[in-house]
Amino acid sequence: MFNYVFMQNAFIVGTLIAIVSAFIGVFVVAKRMSFFGHVLSEIGFAGAAFGLFMSWSPLLGMLLFTLISAVSIGQIGLSEERSESVISAVSAVAIGLGVAFLALSQKNASAATGILFGSIFSISSENIWQVMVLAGVVLIVGLLLFRPLRHFAFDYSTAHFSIKHILALEITFLIMMAVTVAVSAQVVGSLLIFILMILPASSAMRWGRTVWQMIGLAVLFAVVGVWVALVLAYWTNIPVSFFIAIVEAGIYFVSLIRTK
Repeated sequence: MFNYVFMQNAFIVGTLIAIVSAFIGVFVVAKRMSFFGHVLSEIGFAGAAFGLFMSWSPLLGMLLFTLISAVSIGQIGLSEERSESVISAVSAVAIGLGVAFLALSQKNASAATGILFGSIFSISSENIWQVMVLAGVVLIVGLLLFRPLRHFAFDYSTAHFSIKHILALEITFLIMMAVTVAVSAQVVGSLLIFILMILPASSAMRWGRTVWQMIGLAVLFAVVGVWVALVLAYWTNIPVSFFIAIVEAGIYFVSLIRTK
C-alpha cells in the first residue's frame, strides 16, 4: 500500500489536515461556533466551484471565498442577535453560487464530487506543499496566540473586557477557521468539513481536563480517524469521507456514553 505515491501523499496531507483541524476545532467548539464552521464549508464549496470556472485551483477559490466571508461576517459581529439570520442567508447564497459556477464551468461530475466529498487520492505534490504551508501558518499563529485564544474561546465574557484588541483577535480567529476549512476540504470535501473540525474536538472535550489535554486528544482522534479511513478506503474502494465520518462519530458516541 505504501509503495504507491498517491497513498504516501494521502497520508502526509491527511495527517497535516487532521492536526490543524483538531487544533482549531477545540476553540471552535468552545466558542460554540460549530454552525459557522459548517457555513464556511458551504462558502468554500462556492469558492471551489468558482476556482474551476476560472480555471484556477479549487483550493485557491476556496481560500478567496472563505477569507472574504470570514472577515465580512466578523465585521457584522457574531454575538449580535441578527448574526444567525445573516449567516443563514450567506449560506443559501453560497450554495446557489456554487451550483451556478459548476454549471457554467461545464466540468464533469467527478469534479463536482471531488469538491463536495473530497479527493485525497488525487492529491499532487504541488497540493502537498500548499497544504503544508497553510497548515503550518495556522498552527504557528495559533501557538503564538494560544493564551488570548484560550481566553477568547473559553471565557469570552471576561475576555471581552481584558483583551485590548478583541476585534482583531476575533477576525484573526475567523481567518484561521477559513484557512482550515479550505485545506480540510482536500480530505473530506466541502460538505463534510465539520467531521474533522467538530467531532474530534467535541469528543476530546469530554475526556480532557485542560485545554492542552483537549487539543492533544482531539489531534489523536482526528489522526486515527484519517489513518483508519485511508486504509479502509484503499481496500474497499469506498470514499475516505465515509470512513472518517463513521470512525469520528463512533468515537464521539463512545465519549457520550462514557460521560453519562
